[in-house]
Amino acid sequence: MTESPLSLAPGQLLARGVCRHLRALGFACIEELVPSRGLRVDVMALGPKGEIWVVECKSSRADFTADRKWRGYLDWCDRFFWAVGADFPLDLLPDEGGVILADGYGAELVRDAPEIRLASARRRVVTRTFARHAALRLQSLRDPRLSPLT
Repeated sequence: MTESPLSLAPGQLLARGVCRHLRALGFACIEELVPSRGLRVDVMALGPKGEIWVVECKSSRADFTADRKWRGYLDWCDRFFWAVGADFPLDLLPDEGGVILADGYGAELVRDAPEIRLASARRRVVTRTFARHAALRLQSLRDPRLSPLT
């Protein structure tokens, strides 16, 4: 069963397009991953060389201005990106992040993000969290009756 684009929220459509684009670049993606209590990233991507990118999807000016947690995401990735639609005012986006233009079908990287490599201990934690989330999500798809882990 495929998900209709009409049933997804605007931010979810952006995330889907971002994940499709990053997959074509060799990244594995997880949407709505919690790297630490109080933080939930829209997309975390693990690259073929172990690089970790976080993408925050903003569907409108109001969505962007309401977000006060994005700086906390910088501690959990090597590169941080904003994903926005083609009509988003790009001058609002801080220079600390790259920019990806996206829609529900694909995306294009239009401004690269600065690279600030994670410390090896933090990288291990993030990679382990990513792997655990991916495995649990796959398992819940195969067996929806499983109770969630806490």
